[in-house]
Amino acid sequence: MDSEFAADLPQVLETVNSAEVIIFRFWVVHQRLLLDTRSSDGEGPLVKVVPRARSAEERFRAIKQLRPRFRLPEKITAVSWPRPVQSLVTTGVWDAICHRVSQSGFPEALEQCQQALEELLRLEKAETLNAILGHDSYHTLWSQRP
Repeated sequence: MDSEFAADLPQVLETVNSAEVIIFRFWVVHQRLLLDTRSSDGEGPLVKVVPRARSAEERFRAIKQLRPRFRLPEKITAVSWPRPVQSLVTTGVWDAICHRVSQSGFPEALEQCQQALEELLRLEKAETLNAILGHDSYHTLWSQRP
């Protein structure tokens, strides 16, 4: 493991390539990325930015609401992503996610990937700006001038 990266990249890629349901947790963005690779004849995989859950039970309920035609997953694999959202792209993790969902044969899954990435980048930019400007629950170390 690279101590600067603080995540085992080969393990993350293996998880993306093999796990059925994955939730990515970010350090700056409060929302999560849900990757549900399950599909059926009429419904493809799901790639969606979702709110943070307070418990595993709440996450399972939320997935059931999003995917009512599917059984509850046996487990949800959580990945803590300690880097900026853009690093999903630069490390190849995003390509692995897109490749995994593209194998389902549902073109809308790739559209979901693009929309989710754009949303995560927008959320991260907004959160960073809030921190810099001292908005919401952030406080700056310097006082604002009138």
